[in-house]
Amino acid sequence: MHKPTKSRLIFVSGGSRSGKSHYAEKRAEELTGARTYIATCPVVDDEMDQRIARHREQRTGKGWSTIEEPHDLVRALNDCKDSAVVLVDCLTLWINNLLYTAQDQQQAIGEEDVVKLCHQVAEACRQGERTIIFVTNELGMGLVPADPVSRLFRDLAGRCNQTLAGLSDEVVFVVSGCPLILKGEK
Repeated sequence: MHKPTKSRLIFVSGGSRSGKSHYAEKRAEELTGARTYIATCPVVDDEMDQRIARHREQRTGKGWSTIEEPHDLVRALNDCKDSAVVLVDCLTLWINNLLYTAQDQQQAIGEEDVVKLCHQVAEACRQGERTIIFVTNELGMGLVPADPVSRLFRDLAGRCNQTLAGLSDEVVFVVSGCPLILKGEK
């Protein structure tokens, strides 16, 4: 259980290129106060480096500070306790990074581990009075992946989404740029 505070958790999900990040940024920019963008995407190639640079440029002059943290969301959330608004984009890449690192170090990561990490993230969010907006991909509407690692990734991302959506005050599903409020109110 978390301590009651005035912090608000907003969970935004949708398919790839559904408009979820744009929606989340717009929501964040409607709020007053200092804003922090926690980016979980690592630079893995030139094209991704260019994408990240475009995203940074789009936030320029809009009052954003950026923390690039692919693994330790709790630390990143603690590092921006003074921000009134925090946007975490995205949880899917965070899970991808955790799985990649675990496999690279020949360690196992399971759904129970993800649930524990999500509870730690939610507890870090509830410290102080701020709005935290999570962005994530909905992966459960497609085919069952053909290989074990892809199935594990889908399962871990699904467990992360279920856990943090359950702990959030508001849940929004974005389809073709149109937000559907699933839980709470704007």
